[in-house]
Amino acid sequence: MTPRTRTHPHTRTARRTACAAALLLAATALPTSAAAATATTGHIEGHLPSGATYMMDMPATWNGTVLLFSHGYTPAGSPNPAQDAPDDATKALLLEKGYALIGSSYATTGWAVTDAVPDQLATLDVFTDRFGPARRTIAWGRSYGGLVTTAIAERNADRIDGSLSLCGLVHGGVANWNNTLDPVFALKTLLAPDSDVPLTGLPDQAAATSAANALTAVVDSAQSSAAGRARIALAAALHNIPVWNQPAQTRPAETDWDAQQANQYEAVKGLLKIAAFNRRQEAEVRAGGNMSWNTGVDYAALLGQSSVRKEVTELYKKAGLSLRADLATLNRAPRIDADPHAVDWMSRTSSFTGRLAKPQLSVHTIGDALVPVQTESALRRAVTAAGSAPLLRQAYVDNAGHCTFSPAEQLAALHTLEDRLTTGSWHGTDPESLNSRAAAADPSTPARYVTYRPTPYLRPYDLAHPADGQ
Repeated sequence: MTPRTRTHPHTRTARRTACAAALLLAATALPTSAAAATATTGHIEGHLPSGATYMMDMPATWNGTVLLFSHGYTPAGSPNPAQDAPDDATKALLLEKGYALIGSSYATTGWAVTDAVPDQLATLDVFTDRFGPARRTIAWGRSYGGLVTTAIAERNADRIDGSLSLCGLVHGGVANWNNTLDPVFALKTLLAPDSDVPLTGLPDQAAATSAANALTAVVDSAQSSAAGRARIALAAALHNIPVWNQPAQTRPAETDWDAQQANQYEAVKGLLKIAAFNRRQEAEVRAGGNMSWNTGVDYAALLGQSSVRKEVTELYKKAGLSLRADLATLNRAPRIDADPHAVDWMSRTSSFTGRLAKPQLSVHTIGDALVPVQTESALRRAVTAAGSAPLLRQAYVDNAGHCTFSPAEQLAALHTLEDRLTTGSWHGTDPESLNSRAAAADPSTPARYVTYRPTPYLRPYDLAHPADGQ
């Protein structure tokens, strides 16, 4: 891999002039509608040798920074366009401020990290070949794209100057699938002990959908009784599902246990529909088997660390149900073993060492049910063990939902990372500074950074801790 080089200012000026001329020539060769878009935004699309598509947007005046955006999870069979920004509003602000935006589709959908990382780097190569080396390259991504971004940050640090993860799966793949197994194991064991619903080893997407529908029906029925609601809350607690997890929900009072559980109930059904079966099945195919386990897990100990354990305790009391007995039932139930080859694949491709060579800022909403905020605790654990803690900063947004950041909040995070790259030290990572920066970047959208410390991630797994495993 050739090293990145710095370009003399006069050379950069000449190159930008040449780039502008090239864009104009490209625009005139396109159909009228595409030419009009290109003339105003410098929009470029193309294909990589892998079959992935890429897109690039160049501003009228480039500030020398390129943002390599990694998009989130795309379900198998869904449209898979290239993306170079998290949303249109943020994209417009970034272009206005002079950033070059690039990103690929990834060659495949699903748990595509083995395609995503090389396709993202290939997109960066195309950009460099066309426009010359950037003064600064920042990798960033949301959700599953946060996992892709962190993989680039750990394994290809020579290609970037820093990284920004937004609502990312920064806990890694093995931890993700272990923690996704626990709530469905609890639901099946406590609500449908005689059911033959498979939790792993799903042969195809049809079987995954059937299993998801069957367990969802069980959960819907259980929601009608106090005992069922308490057990659903216990399952939610094993995934750290927050009691306020969608912006449309009313934020429940601290001791309104019923309202808290009602919000979790909707999130539990979402977990069953989205990740626990269909996405698991696709990931198992890639891994070559089941990559998660609960052998040796003490569910009483897990609940003791959960962010919502008090709610579970109160709902069990209200239902006249023994929490101790249910936890004993979980701990006696037959366990699920992992396929060692699948664990090895997921570990090698999708788990992290915690070793950072360049600064990373990781941002999360506090009310995320799909990728709970506790993933940030898992990242901190790995980075600290690897000795990279000075390179990491984390920030939290007081909002419910997955990746529900405002454009202002995203730009504030980016500018804070840029300051670290410019000055060589972190400053302005406190909520007050982040909110001030957000308001300056886009006063029309919210600034909601808060002081927050997530509880531990319940099933951590990383390559910085050799003892992690079955």
